[in-house]
Amino acid sequence: MKTLSVTTRILTSLLVVSCLAACSGMTRQEKDTAIGAGAGAVGGAILTGGGALGTVGGAAVGGVIGHEVGK
Repeated sequence: MKTLSVTTRILTSLLVVSCLAACSGMTRQEKDTAIGAGAGAVGGAILTGGGALGTVGGAAVGGVIGHEVGK
């Protein structure tokens, strides 16, 4: 089980780095939307104990809030 945890951490780190590299051509509003969605997903996952519905719901709400803040 410990090996799965290390592998998951490595893959997550690679995913974050590739997502950040993809943000270089985004507008300010698009960046705010992406940041809001990411923060909302983390918040939703924490509040629901890692539940998929909470994570997706948090990402959706965070994305909308980030989009409106970026206007």
